[in-house]
Amino acid sequence: MKDNIKISKRCRGHLHKKPNVVGVGVGYREKDGRITDEQAILVFVTKKVAPQKLNGSEMVPRSLRGQRVDVIEIGEVRLLEDQEESPLPGDSRLKRWRPAPGGVSVGHYKITAGTLGCAVKDPATGERFILSNNHVLANSSSGEDGRASVGDPVLQPGPYDGGRPEGDTIAPLARFIPLRPTMISPRCSMARRWESLANRLLTVLRPSYRLYLQKSNDEGNLVDAALAGPLDEAHLSPEIMGLGRISGIGEVYPGDEVVFSGRTSGVVRGRVIARDVSIMVTVEPGRELFFVDQLVTSAVSRPGDSGSVLLDGKNRAVGLLFAGSQTVSVCNRMQNVCTLLGVEPHLG
Repeated sequence: MKDNIKISKRCRGHLHKKPNVVGVGVGYREKDGRITDEQAILVFVTKKVAPQKLNGSEMVPRSLRGQRVDVIEIGEVRLLEDQEESPLPGDSRLKRWRPAPGGVSVGHYKITAGTLGCAVKDPATGERFILSNNHVLANSSSGEDGRASVGDPVLQPGPYDGGRPEGDTIAPLARFIPLRPTMISPRCSMARRWESLANRLLTVLRPSYRLYLQKSNDEGNLVDAALAGPLDEAHLSPEIMGLGRISGIGEVYPGDEVVFSGRTSGVVRGRVIARDVSIMVTVEPGRELFFVDQLVTSAVSRPGDSGSVLLDGKNRAVGLLFAGSQTVSVCNRMQNVCTLLGVEPHLG
């Protein structure tokens, strides 16, 4: 299915305000547990609620501007760094690899562990890099919070798997796309004046309280991505463990088969459920990030699989896995990743 359905920003905003809604995208309608050939707007919810328990304004409509709407329960979507599950027994993906292929343990020295996605290169200079997520290589940095700096040690294996800066640094952090929070403090002078005035009044009524204005980041994040430059390019392999070499960059659509190779789960196959997905992702309790133009797949990932590269049936890189739930995985489109970072897959 190509992009025959377009969802306006206004419609997305309307749907995202409904109870339990975490994502909105384009795919095929599901009926009796089976995927049909009917195109639909897919609304992803943490939990389905019986209609009688919702009032009219809270219910997701059955159609929107003449287009069918289907509701799919997926649970809470989270970044996949925390180690809630053990990797495959005896898996060599956790050990030190030189050269290091995609699919093995890696991580910024302050995190637990994620997955080394693949080798990429700068087309202008030919310089090679490790590709993974911002939250794997750059500690979930916004670029202004001090969580990571260019030059920080990136370890292979990651710290959770025994990696240490003194012996396992494979690369320094080279560059990353900042993760913009869903709510940000406005910088304009008018907002600051209103905030100051409100706090003067609040001091009279409730001396122990303070008010801070927050601005919604409606644009969202396109990618969770970062690069690390190997200390020795010979220490980086063009292979992805269990899948071979990437053949290029591609695009996928609902129904297409996909596969990834992750630090925790190994090789996992599935299908694209939806694309053009806007989705809220939980970083930690009370903290969420909003993403747009994402892929949702049935190739279920587990903590530690973040950073895995999603491939299609022709071994083309189509996505960068960064989040998931018990039933789905969420991936950045690889075209967005490569464009923003200024790289392309290293084909070997």
